[in-house]
Amino acid sequence: MPHSAPLYERAASTPPVPQGLPLVVALTGFTDAGGAVSQLIDYFRDDLEPRPLVVFSNDVLLDYRARRPLVTFEGDHLTEYRPPRLELSLVHDALGQPFLLLAGYEPDFAWEAFAKTILYFADDFGVSSVTWVHAIPMPVPHTRPIGTTVSGTRTELTEAHSVWRPHTQVPGTIGHLLEYRLTEADVPVAGFVLLVPHYLGDTEYPAAALAGLDSIAVATGLVFAGDDFREENREYLEKVEEQVGGSDELTRMLQGLEERYDAYMAGSTLATPIIHTGDLPSADELAAELERFLATRPSTDDDKRGGSLG
Repeated sequence: MPHSAPLYERAASTPPVPQGLPLVVALTGFTDAGGAVSQLIDYFRDDLEPRPLVVFSNDVLLDYRARRPLVTFEGDHLTEYRPPRLELSLVHDALGQPFLLLAGYEPDFAWEAFAKTILYFADDFGVSSVTWVHAIPMPVPHTRPIGTTVSGTRTELTEAHSVWRPHTQVPGTIGHLLEYRLTEADVPVAGFVLLVPHYLGDTEYPAAALAGLDSIAVATGLVFAGDDFREENREYLEKVEEQVGGSDELTRMLQGLEERYDAYMAGSTLATPIIHTGDLPSADELAAELERFLATRPSTDDDKRGGSLG
């Protein structure tokens, strides 16, 4: 693939950036259970009005055929072309506190060059810390708080907020590479993995976005208004509970998830590990019970998660 185009361009008009701001990273990629990161990006862009500082080149970083841009067709002509965006921006939280935000799609190409560029900007802006969030599906109940696995160099966050500490190998994401390179550069970094109920992983789950905001707030001291997410989550859970209450089989399966979760969190030596899936319901089994619920969820052109729980 040719790389003749520059990796990024600085925005034509940029605001002054104070030194020492936290950098928040929200990139969609290999997995985004519950649409957590996608919802966070929409919230940051729609509610917080970020000011772009650096715009990254789709022609260098994006595989268009794997993630085709959306076009709008009106009768007999095209009215809009919407390519994905990947930007480094200056943003302010609900209290007006500034921070840096790297948000958009996970690059398909040039990972090392991209990581090197982010390290350059982290040094140039003298960032105080880097916090990134992503989400994976786990066999946990939606009736319990969303847990996190925390990695990075900020041990106080790992000790306080990491409920599951695996020793394993996983498919890498650009977030993992950034964390690895930032650690090498002695930049304080924390990665939060949200552990989202696997049977809701293919839906847009508002609680996942709230958990992401909470994780960022804990790591940075930033303040975010999540009222819309909370209201959406109340309505979402009402529909889930309606489906669970109407099925004895689903109720029993949920009780099994709760028992395992509670035993694990209590630290019992007899607890089945939280990641055990031997006799837990599969996503397909739960999809059969929740199909009607999912059909009532509104979908948008951007949302690829509004179908079934497969």
